[in-house]
Amino acid sequence: MPFSIHLSPEEKRLAARYARFHGITVAEAFRRALFEQIEDEYDAKLAEKLWAEYVASGKQARPISEL
Repeated sequence: MPFSIHLSPEEKRLAARYARFHGITVAEAFRRALFEQIEDEYDAKLAEKLWAEYVASGKQARPISEL
């Protein structure tokens, strides 16, 4: 699905330099950045949910030396 974004001239230069440095297209740089951000946010939300479930369960952590 093609789409466009509006960048300032400085943002365009920065994006082009970044892509060139990594040997990828500007489109690929934005694609990677977008999906990395989505994945990071998903992981953070999942960790928060699982931590809340762990705390609510009343379980206690044990030191690694006991394992």
